[in-house]
Amino acid sequence: MKVLIGDCTLYHGDCLDIMPTLDKVDAVVTDPPYGIKRDKGFGGSGGFSGGVIPRTKYKGEWDNERPCKKVFDLILEGSDVALIFGGNFFTDILPMGKQWVFWDKLNTMPTFGDGELAWTNFNRTSVKKVTYEYNGLLGKEEKRDHATQKPLELMKWCIKFLPPKHNKIILDPFMGSGTTGVACAKLGRKFIGIERDEDYFNIACERIQKAYDQPDLFVEPPKKIEQKELL
Repeated sequence: MKVLIGDCTLYHGDCLDIMPTLDKVDAVVTDPPYGIKRDKGFGGSGGFSGGVIPRTKYKGEWDNERPCKKVFDLILEGSDVALIFGGNFFTDILPMGKQWVFWDKLNTMPTFGDGELAWTNFNRTSVKKVTYEYNGLLGKEEKRDHATQKPLELMKWCIKFLPPKHNKIILDPFMGSGTTGVACAKLGRKFIGIERDEDYFNIACERIQKAYDQPDLFVEPPKKIEQKELL
């Protein structure tokens, strides 16, 4: 199924099937599953039930396996540039990145990580740090619909950080609850999202529609939602 909301095109399906049908995009900005089974519980060094916080709130086996090499081949072939969170989990698959992004969470919880890494293939050689305080499990920021949902302001920063010639059409092949799409809607970018889990796909559609219903001043009102069945 394909859903059109404003300048966002959302696909319910597997990215392995859908990406080969798409035209080349300017950039991929995504947070794929790392394959560390965090949907079974959130590991830590202690302090919460032996270091594991159950994730029964979040549906689906979204982190049982990491994507295969073919997925990353399609990402790199189908985009000018890419920014991939969790790149440190895919160093055996991805080529060596010239520029890494480090998200410093300013974490006050000693049992959780201090930040996350994102791999890029930008033609830059520095390591870039972005600081955004986030203790996600505490629910201090926007409502979380997915266990690994990134803060909206972080994703807006990532899109602005893209090389200027490659920031008009953004693809997220692991859309989840749609934060990258919301960021694109707020920033006036075209977005293509793919999500295979029906519940998260529907959440993403609702969140992106709401982003257009409450637009920033420079974002045009949305077109009517259209739904199409894929052949």
